[in-house]
This record gives sequence, C-alpha cells and structure tokens, in this order.
Amino acid sequence: MKPHSHEQHKRHTFDSFCKKVLKHEARDYYDELKRRREREISLDELSEKELEQLTVMDEYFKDLYSFNVLGYDISVSDERISEALNALPTDREIGELLNLVRRTVAYRRTSTLRELKKFMEGKADE
Repeated sequence: MKPHSHEQHKRHTFDSFCKKVLKHEARDYYDELKRRREREISLDELSEKELEQLTVMDEYFKDLYSFNVLGYDISVSDERISEALNALPTDREIGELLNLVRRTVAYRRTSTLRELKKFMEGKADE
C-alpha cells in the first residue's frame, strides 16, 4: 500500500467506526425513550383516587400557635402541646407556691433543661 492509500484507509476505518458509534447511540436513545413511554402514565389517564394519592397539601402557617421565648417567636403546630405550654405557670408563680425567689426557680429550670439536653443527646448517640 502506498502511504497515501494507507492514510486514506485509516480515515475510512475511523469514519466507519464513528458512524457505527453514532448509530448505536441513536438506537440506545430511542430504546430508552420507548422504555419510558411504556412505563409513564399521563395524568389524564389516572382516576380520581390515584390522583389523590399523588396530591400533597401544603399547610404553611395553618393552625400554628406562637409563643415568645427569650425574644424569639416559636411556632407550635400541635394544639395539645400549645394548651399545655399556655397552662404552665410563670417563674414568679412557681416561686410564690414554693416560697422561692424567682431567680432560683429560673436557675433550677435552666440547669434541669441543660441536664435534659445532655441526656437526650446521649440517647441520640445510641
């Protein structure tokens, strides 16, 4: 073979290779589209019951109860928890019942919450 003819043969071989690769890629692409069409269902074809299963209702700020704690607004969505929090006495009321200074009640509450946090973090690690 002449050098020119050898070079031309390489070009034809490479050209043929590229065409085969593109042909197979195109076939794979169309096969994938066909598989998707076979699995997908149009929303128009679904019954009311099936559509309801796919529906998600956003609730945003519906039925939220707000509490101001240390200058932060805390939102609670559970009505029973909200009622329980509203029923809690203030530090001053607790102090009057136990004959303690308000600051002592606040200190004990804070230290108890700190211990509870440590306990809960320890349980989370297990």
